[in-house]
Amino acid sequence: MNAELDGELFGTLDDGTPVHRWVLERDGVVVRVLTYGGIVQSVEVPDRDGRAGGVAVGFDHLAGYLECPGPYFGALVGRYANRIAGGSFTLDGRTYALARNGGPNSLHGGERGFDKRVWDAEAVSSHGVRLSRVSPDGEEGFPGRVEVSATYTLEEGGALRIAYRAVTDAPTVVNLTNHTYWSLGGGGPYELRLAAGAVTPVDGGGIPTGEIRAVTGSRFDFREARVLGGGLDHNFVLDKGVTGEAEAVGELYDPGSGRVVTVATTEPGVQVYTPDGFDGVALETQHFPDSPNRPEFPRVVLRPGEVFASATVYGFGVRG
Repeated sequence: MNAELDGELFGTLDDGTPVHRWVLERDGVVVRVLTYGGIVQSVEVPDRDGRAGGVAVGFDHLAGYLECPGPYFGALVGRYANRIAGGSFTLDGRTYALARNGGPNSLHGGERGFDKRVWDAEAVSSHGVRLSRVSPDGEEGFPGRVEVSATYTLEEGGALRIAYRAVTDAPTVVNLTNHTYWSLGGGGPYELRLAAGAVTPVDGGGIPTGEIRAVTGSRFDFREARVLGGGLDHNFVLDKGVTGEAEAVGELYDPGSGRVVTVATTEPGVQVYTPDGFDGVALETQHFPDSPNRPEFPRVVLRPGEVFASATVYGFGVRG
């Protein structure tokens, strides 16, 4: 094991459980990952003048994450990312009741989802760390004992790859994402390009209506790069669909700093979220909201003998 990759103590929970931080560094990029919530605490990259700066919203101390969990800063979200309508779904004829922690709906895995758990960690290379845990049958109402891992690796050139894997002993639903807010340091406004020709319109509670609506002529059309406004919390349907390997789907650009974050993923959708109250844009690669109740959406059911595998790569660069 690379001694430089050994986790350093970041803090302790009220029950005495230690939380460690793992530091990954390669080709001018530095990423810090916490065992609490699988949180990407910070990402440091250079701007167009070569000056390093943080581009991920987070806290310097564990207390910040414990006191302000709602925004899910940098977190690994599951067992089911995004919303499930009415806090319930039916699978193989059985209905499962979940926590209603997002108004009348289940949000991001429930009241104590993957983002609020302490994960085991091990170095997998000189530039990577694997987080793993067992989600027991019935955790937050979800069926099946699920063994899950997320591997964070800095690839050559400094791109951050997050690869997820899960297996189960009973039929369940799985949808995992990373909830980093990208804040690129130039004050914006940001420009977004996204290879998504459609969105899934939602009701007032953020639940899809079931329609797949073309973005042509709407404020959701980012097929050509343009300024990103506020008020977005929507799932964009990627043109490529589900793929076996991560494929490039878009980029976020800050003209002020020159920084660019590119996104490649195996997933069929990206939830673009522009929160109020702080500078940051979440690009949550995932399956669609409420898919357990929408059989017409891409499949999210995981059965014994199957392997859930997903990967997203965030690349970093500059533009003059």
